[in-house]
Amino acid sequence: MIEGISYLVLLLIAMPLKYAADMPMAVRIVGGIHGALFIAFMIWMYLVYDQYNMTIKWMLKAFVSSIIPFGTFYMDKEWKSQEVKSEE
Repeated sequence: MIEGISYLVLLLIAMPLKYAADMPMAVRIVGGIHGALFIAFMIWMYLVYDQYNMTIKWMLKAFVSSIIPFGTFYMDKEWKSQEVKSEE
């Protein structure tokens, strides 16, 4: 979720500030934070793939969702519904 929020802040706040208000520092700061969160997400994705024997398809879906705006929110909802099903 945090990675998705940082991506939206980068796209919807920092980028417009850079080009409309001539504030490139906004992209540097938010971009750096988002980059670190994206790397953390990729590591988390691999650890889940490895520990829970997920498929390559699952990993690809997680990666694609991380580069599409609002994609991480969709995947979070889907993963939570899978969690509930596995607990039953």
